[in-house]
Amino acid sequence: MNKIVALGLAMTLMASTLTACGENTASKTAGQQSGNTASADKVTVAIGQFAEHGSLDNCREGFIKGLAEEGFKEGQNLEIIYENASADSGMAAQIANNFVAKKVNLICAITTPMAQISYSAAKDTDIPVIYTAITNPVAAELAKEDGSSVGNITGTSDKLPIKKQLEMIKQIMPDAKKIGILYCTSEVNSEMSVKEYKEAAKEFGFEIVEQAITSPADVPLATDNILTKVDCLNNITDNTVVNSLDIVIDKAKKAGKPVFGSEIEQVKKGCVASMGLDYVLVGEATGKMAAKILKGEAKAGEMKFESFAEADLYGNEEVAKAYGLMLPEGYKEVGK
Repeated sequence: MNKIVALGLAMTLMASTLTACGENTASKTAGQQSGNTASADKVTVAIGQFAEHGSLDNCREGFIKGLAEEGFKEGQNLEIIYENASADSGMAAQIANNFVAKKVNLICAITTPMAQISYSAAKDTDIPVIYTAITNPVAAELAKEDGSSVGNITGTSDKLPIKKQLEMIKQIMPDAKKIGILYCTSEVNSEMSVKEYKEAAKEFGFEIVEQAITSPADVPLATDNILTKVDCLNNITDNTVVNSLDIVIDKAKKAGKPVFGSEIEQVKKGCVASMGLDYVLVGEATGKMAAKILKGEAKAGEMKFESFAEADLYGNEEVAKAYGLMLPEGYKEVGK
């Protein structure tokens, strides 16, 4: 009798052990596999976007397109989790921590603040972070001077073609002397851009007049102030200012001072023109980089960030005429 009981207990224990092993194997997510590469069935990619405006939306669209071109298609073998922080750093931190808690396979961080916050949240995990719409990854301490990564993170830079932008403004407003730039002090990419604009402006006989803000609430008064000191405004890719671009453009219009943008979506909103990047293409390149990581073909920490040398001239003829300005030849017409 004792032998039978003992045998029964042994068989029960063995069955329980096998069941537990089976459950552990079945529940192991792709994100828990070696190198955090994608499973054969499905991969989960989290997209954290710091703010909502046209160029960043285009980045996201391009990123998903780039993944699809490399075989990762939403609804098939790809699950996308998307969250927008509405330009709130506290919310961005919550979003990043939530992504990490979900043990996603990869985090795509759109803009510098989102990338910095996401990298900090994922730093002690095996979750790679890939960024896009970052002006200066080195200044953001996400890359080294040679372009290599500081950790399990890489991506693409949307560094502005500053000299081409100033050359364009010179062509359109040859008599202009002072150019105003609004920027948020919490965005390191904006501070670096203003510094570079100041250095480059001398070559074109311009003086850069800067106006710093700390929050969206500062935009109306700061815009009123800077418009009294300049001949025109040059809007960079500062997320806080871009979120309030309608206010800036409206005030500039009433003051009779043109606003130049830094990408196509700003020109659609009412900026006269810009020398900028196609953000769908920027996002697409980022998506293809992410696909390499997910396939296990490369590691984020071993990939240098990518940048783009080409820039296109976009112009809004209706807005230009309203200011009595002529657009240079070869521009791409952008309407509202």
